[in-house]
Amino acid sequence: MSEGAVPAPRAPAPAEEGWRHFAHGADLGVMGEGKTVEEAFARGALALTRAVTDAEVAPNDHVAVACEASDIELLFVEWLNAIIYEMAVRQMLFSRFAVTIEGEHLKGDLWGEPIDPARHAPACEPKGATYTALRVARDSDGLWRAACVVDV
Repeated sequence: MSEGAVPAPRAPAPAEEGWRHFAHGADLGVMGEGKTVEEAFARGALALTRAVTDAEVAPNDHVAVACEASDIELLFVEWLNAIIYEMAVRQMLFSRFAVTIEGEHLKGDLWGEPIDPARHAPACEPKGATYTALRVARDSDGLWRAACVVDV
């Protein structure tokens, strides 16, 4: 590392629980849940990756993203769209996510690897997160849930 360079943050432990898909016509619903809204966003991002592949995605490369929106639900859509953009531009898949939310601003860290078509066998290509079935809220059980439909 060169003098003055800042090392990339370390990837968090894998989070294979707390995410799911839900049916929505030709598109796909993704949902993340967690004890915090940040955890729900991270697990929603994992659901997005799992819509593309069931294969292991190594957290070898780090990408930082930032987005903002006027409310928490719109911020979830912006977050997923930032990930979809990075997937498309970098031709990568991501498996680990860290999220920090302060007011209208989100800073996110993504860890993943370049897509290997033979190994990852992508099932679909996400085009964009939508406002359909958009909901970010803490439920009566105390868990945060973040969900929306993704155009695939």
